Amino acid sequence: MRAPRVLLLGGTAEARALAARLHPGVAVISSLAGRVPDPALPVGEVRIGGFGGAAGLRDWLWDNGIDAVVDATHPFAATITANAATACAELSLPHLILSRPAWRPDGVQLVESNSAAAEVVDRQSYSRVFLTTGRSGTAAFRGSDAWFLIRAVTPPDPVALPPRHELLLSRGPYEYDGERALMRDHHIDALVTKNSGGAMTRPKIDAAADLGVAVVMIDRPALPPGVITVADVDEAVDWVERLR
Repeated sequence: MRAPRVLLLGGTAEARALAARLHPGVAVISSLAGRVPDPALPVGEVRIGGFGGAAGLRDWLWDNGIDAVVDATHPFAATITANAATACAELSLPHLILSRPAWRPDGVQLVESNSAAAEVVDRQSYSRVFLTTGRSGTAAFRGSDAWFLIRAVTPPDPVALPPRHELLLSRGPYEYDGERALMRDHHIDALVTKNSGGAMTRPKIDAAADLGVAVVMIDRPALPPGVITVADVDEAVDWVERLR
């Protein structure tokens, strides 16, 4: 019996860990969106770039003889997650979402979008904001009077930046002491972040709580209905092994 061919939609630490666990016993093709220069690459075969929507992904899965899809993308990669669910449903392919558990800290202001977070910043008159929503999340804050410390992996488009800011290009994981010092030294009074979950960027949440810094957190988009979901790499390995 041949090994199953699995498309692993990746770009996360969990996806890289899963590829390492499955290789070489499972024929894994890891797919990266290609938005980050010099990405951390998983073991095994890798493709980089989009598919052309749900229809393009469906055709690619068929043409490449894929037996199953594991979506281990970022919790906010809603478009590819929706496209994968649609394509797999049309082909009746086994489909799993590996979604790291969300953070559930006390005392945060939970909002639905970047624009809603910007409204909270203005309404609460926060003056020095640590913004960690990624390069695509800065545009909503262009009209704010606050000063922003913006941390991103790659530079946002200059026209999408608020007028008063400092840009910090950096890639996690981060440690508590460094996050606490960063917010303390920049006199931060509010942290705006996505509910990405996981341990790599959690320390900023804990540091903000200890410093009394307000946290405005953008909630995750809903997952497609009817798709099997697991919370960690071990569960994902078990699911793939059952395909044999």
